[in-house]
Amino acid sequence: MSPSTLIDTLPAVRGRLEAEAPLAPLSWLRVGGPAEVLFTPADEDDLARFLADLPEGVPLTILGLASNTLIRDGGVPGVVVRLGRGFGNISVEDECTIRAGAAVPDRNLAQAAAKAGIAGFAFYRGIPGCVGGALRMNAGAHGGETGDLLLEVAALDRRGRRYVLGPGDMKYAYRHCGAPEDLIFTEALLQGEPGNSADIAAEMAKVMEVREASQPVRERTGGSTFKNPPGHSAWKLIDAAGCRGLRVGGAYMSEKHCNFLINDGEASAGDIEELGELVRRRVKEASGIELNWEVRRIGIPKA
Repeated sequence: MSPSTLIDTLPAVRGRLEAEAPLAPLSWLRVGGPAEVLFTPADEDDLARFLADLPEGVPLTILGLASNTLIRDGGVPGVVVRLGRGFGNISVEDECTIRAGAAVPDRNLAQAAAKAGIAGFAFYRGIPGCVGGALRMNAGAHGGETGDLLLEVAALDRRGRRYVLGPGDMKYAYRHCGAPEDLIFTEALLQGEPGNSADIAAEMAKVMEVREASQPVRERTGGSTFKNPPGHSAWKLIDAAGCRGLRVGGAYMSEKHCNFLINDGEASAGDIEELGELVRRRVKEASGIELNWEVRRIGIPKA
């Protein structure tokens, strides 16, 4: 199906539909092909109506800030939904509860909690994603994770039906969410505990100090490339396998933190994925341990 044919068959929307939309500029890795069609819904109702009328056979992919997403060079077939301003609201519900849309950047969530004197959210200051991504992968750092704070999640299914899920429905584990893959998270209600704004701000500053000292935060990267296997640190396994600084084309493993994969500005998505798979093989050969990708990979390879 050609892009023009696909976009002509899609439901009317209040948001924006764009054929052959470039996705590389939206990704922190700055690689990848276009979306066959990119849909930026105006709000949850716009998205729900679109989903209700979307032909069943059209592939559907959800994209957030793409801070930990590798978009393959052949692009993404079907419709890519990118949640934008209509999902960017954030409000303090009471003294310890925050409601945040799926498009709210994690750092903004941390800052809103600090301003309101709500403790428990400081770790989000160092996570370069958005609330929707944090919900989908149980994002965490510095001893905290999303599942620790979650009260409920609003979500839409492929047919546009709305659900409210509790913590048990999310089936959280380390960097894992067991909720159905086809659910699109639209907002979350999260609860912390009473705190002092100045103390929380200091904690956030410490989070950023540690992050800047230990991670290549100013490079084109997708964050931690691999999950930590049970009882192990991924970076230690990568280092022991001789992969620090390992390069394929324009992609290399960071010298500063070797679980971070870097685009030197010339890499293709193919370079990046090939390097990641090479690291996985070498770690397996050296330690017998299989690393699992933390970076999400979407789309198809270039023909």
